Amino acid sequence: MSKENVFIGSLDQGTTSTRFIIYDRSARAIGSHQVEFTQFYPKAGWVEHDPTEILESVRVCMAKALDKATAEGHNVDSGLKAIGLTNQRETTVVWSKSTGVPLYNAIVWMDARTSVICRRLEKDLSGGRTHFVESCGLPVSTYFSATKLLWLMENVDAVKEAIKHGDALFGTVDTWLIWNLTGGVNNGLHVTDVSNASRTMLMNLKTLSWDEHTLETLGIPIEILPKIVSNSEIIGNVATGWPIPGIPIAGCLGDQHAAMVGQACRKGEAKSTYGTGAFILLNTGEEIIQSKHGLLTTMAFKLGPAAPANYALEGSIAIAGAAVQWLRDSLCIIRSANEIEELASQVDSNGGVYFVPAFNGLFAPWWRDDARGVCVGITRFTNKAHIARAVLESMCFQVNDVLDSMHKDAGERDEAKNEKKEFLLRVDGGATVNNLLMQIQADLLGNPVVRPADIETTALGAAYAAGLAVGVWKNDDFFSSGVKPETATTFRPTLAADLRKKKVDSWCKAVTRAFDLADLSL
Repeated sequence: MSKENVFIGSLDQGTTSTRFIIYDRSARAIGSHQVEFTQFYPKAGWVEHDPTEILESVRVCMAKALDKATAEGHNVDSGLKAIGLTNQRETTVVWSKSTGVPLYNAIVWMDARTSVICRRLEKDLSGGRTHFVESCGLPVSTYFSATKLLWLMENVDAVKEAIKHGDALFGTVDTWLIWNLTGGVNNGLHVTDVSNASRTMLMNLKTLSWDEHTLETLGIPIEILPKIVSNSEIIGNVATGWPIPGIPIAGCLGDQHAAMVGQACRKGEAKSTYGTGAFILLNTGEEIIQSKHGLLTTMAFKLGPAAPANYALEGSIAIAGAAVQWLRDSLCIIRSANEIEELASQVDSNGGVYFVPAFNGLFAPWWRDDARGVCVGITRFTNKAHIARAVLESMCFQVNDVLDSMHKDAGERDEAKNEKKEFLLRVDGGATVNNLLMQIQADLLGNPVVRPADIETTALGAAYAAGLAVGVWKNDDFFSSGVKPETATTFRPTLAADLRKKKVDSWCKAVTRAFDLADLSL
């Protein structure tokens, strides 16, 4: 293959936008396009997407990215070898096999409508909230796809009827996209990958197949579930009617797993992605570690049908960058997201203000769906710069909570450190362009934070997986290199240890104030 005429595409379908990026053989982006799509909030705590609008955003992004790359002189039409796909996880879609029409809007991962179902399961199951942890690594929670699917089965007549007549298909967003990209009603492929399947609460982590006992317990028919494949293999070809017909889909990973690949996280290494939420994963290699400190046990990646499965400990944070969007869109304190750094920099501390963004409850390590957002410590001294700084700090405190749990679960033997015996946190995602945020994070961790030159590692990881499957790259091309110091920016802690402890203790006190607020009167 000529290096000049080899390209890999990456479809990155996120919570608020869709992107398509085209990479050359040096993993350099040569064309991209991004489209935001509608967020629906039909009730407090409910979040939905229109699956059809997501499909259209994919079509637009593919076509525009191709146009841009071609305009730059790249012959993508003849050189595109494969595409990889990465997606928002847990978000649940059920559609008609015969018509291809969604039977309800997609229920988004952060949606909290299933809390009643979760309480019922906790009461009825012998193991309570942790009943399925041994098989799937996940607690009963509003977060995961299984409870969202149960809600659809219990509350949407069209879903009930379609299941009764054998016409229903279930999937997370990856499954919905692949089915449509490979033909839809005309023999579209109904598949998911091990990373997305691991977030449904239905896959057995040891066998990497649907857990029959779990399905029987929950009353979910296996016939509506997709086939599970690895993260790096040729799944099928894009059908006619799309901008890139005939191109193999050769990689598929949930967004946080793709970021692990994009960051080349080997055993003992961790990354934190700052997007709508924040997601911290520590690669535990081929060992499944059950958390005793509020974390999830999940897949990291499986890069090929015969490749070993790598597992991870994960801490998921529901609200990170979304809190900045809230400042912009709901409170109008800032006009654009990038203004928050300048505003927060106008003060040298939070002024005693702590913001807990429990808009839909708290995820790891607290797992309190009865929590709601609070801002404490407000005085007449408080101004909007203090609020902005408290919002940035809230992201970092939450990541710190998760990493503290990871250190306890993994211990010294399972964490990789550099030659200075420092634990490095790799970071990525749009919010990491904020230097103040990254410095606050290093200060609160007491460890260095490493930001790569290309912060969009989710799309890059999906491209790597696809390129690996079709022979464009080899495993060593990206995993042997680790952190590239010549292109990465490292933020080192400057905060004194005693002040760090005082701030963390204050944060923990603020978090407790957010508990048991879900039933406040309107």
